[in-house]
Amino acid sequence: MNDEQQTVGLGPWRGPWPEDPRLDPALLRDGDRRNVVDRYRYWRLEEIVADLDSRRHRLHVAIENWQHDFNIGSIVRTANAFNVAGVHVVGRRRWNRRGAMVTDRYLHVHHHEDVEAFLNWAAQHRVGLPVVGVDNLPGSLPLETAALPEACVLLFGQEGPGLSQAAREGVSATVSIAQFGSTRSLNAGAAAAIAMHTWVRQYATG
Repeated sequence: MNDEQQTVGLGPWRGPWPEDPRLDPALLRDGDRRNVVDRYRYWRLEEIVADLDSRRHRLHVAIENWQHDFNIGSIVRTANAFNVAGVHVVGRRRWNRRGAMVTDRYLHVHHHEDVEAFLNWAAQHRVGLPVVGVDNLPGSLPLETAALPEACVLLFGQEGPGLSQAAREGVSATVSIAQFGSTRSLNAGAAAAIAMHTWVRQYATG
């Protein structure tokens, strides 16, 4: 591959200057190398967010953050790919953003001090969002056959320990992902991707 083929995005705009107000003059002048789909090429960031807001899914994603889990960034990136309504960080406010690859700019990321505050938010949401924990706990429902609520929050615990005790006691249901090898649990980022895609298969219309 030559250098041009390996370059992401598009170079400076060529041709008559477009009048579309959604477009960013600086990107048109210098080129748009962002990791965005082609329909958003040259668009202003706020215009992309507004367009995504007009068609967000009814799915929210929450992650417990007690140990600065490095998986949060990858979970945020996947949440952006599936255009979830919001991402909720429960616990420590600061999280490692490197894995998000700046996709958090296109999402609504919320912080909750603890599990109780998060559960209160979900209960008081305008549609009363049920919280579904994702963990391989005894009594969990198989994700492969579970009917997830259309409007809900998928809650993920930390890498290793999984959901905290407060989260286990507060969720409306818990689902687990079938495993067939020797490892006790999946990587948290991988588990989140599988769970979000399961919801997408049940409810997303494109």
